[in-house]
Amino acid sequence: MARRIVITSGKGGVGKTTVTANIGIFLAKRGHKTLLIDGDVGLNNLDVVLGIENKAVYDMADVLEGKCRISQALIPYDESGMLMIMPSAHAYNSEDIGSKNFRNLVGRLDSHFDYILIDCPAGIEGGFHRAVSAANEAVVVTTPQVSSIRDADKVIALLSSYELNSVSVIVNRIRGDLVIDGEMMDVGEVAKLLKITPIGAIPEDDYIGIYSQLGRLGEQSGESKDSFSLIVSNIVNGKRRIYDCTSKYRGLLGKIRLKLKRNA
Repeated sequence: MARRIVITSGKGGVGKTTVTANIGIFLAKRGHKTLLIDGDVGLNNLDVVLGIENKAVYDMADVLEGKCRISQALIPYDESGMLMIMPSAHAYNSEDIGSKNFRNLVGRLDSHFDYILIDCPAGIEGGFHRAVSAANEAVVVTTPQVSSIRDADKVIALLSSYELNSVSVIVNRIRGDLVIDGEMMDVGEVAKLLKITPIGAIPEDDYIGIYSQLGRLGEQSGESKDSFSLIVSNIVNGKRRIYDCTSKYRGLLGKIRLKLKRNA
């Protein structure tokens, strides 16, 4: 039986799809057979971020309509076959795929994978409930911005009405220099406001956007790689080791970096 984890957010633009893709890639690198399902029907962001949109022949709707076997709609991310992607319906209205059909689809794939990650549509509309209904765990992605935290809080309240084994939070786009200067909340402060256990902190990294545009997510190095490695370790082992986004600004060299950042 796979662990079915829905990755959601209160609002768009917090990096949820990129976080989902990276977690999938790093799970696969650790030897876990992983499936990514794009729950954002009609928008198809996940396959674009992974750079495999041109490989899609069939999609979720084709499976549900019986036009293809379920295996034909799965796209391998690379030659290892450890990471597969189920693209969302390209020309489908979101309302045309109900929660029951979506749950049945996920259930048919359950025994073939160790992890199934569902990229949930942002917000709290029908697509949110469809995606969450097929999961047994949830991860909420937010940023340290007040508006994002407020929206994440609404999502967490809604998640409490589902029978989930766990709900945790990832705080994305943390700037360590602003945290040190007291101008941005750190992951602990965000988690305290949300009253929820953090599972990861991801530093602001301009290169992630570049890697996603090139279809080369997972190849990044440095801070973002270390933060995603910790997140995946936490997911697999049930630990709560959080990446310190301020570490590069500590010590003598860190103080120099911080000074240069302030003067930039």
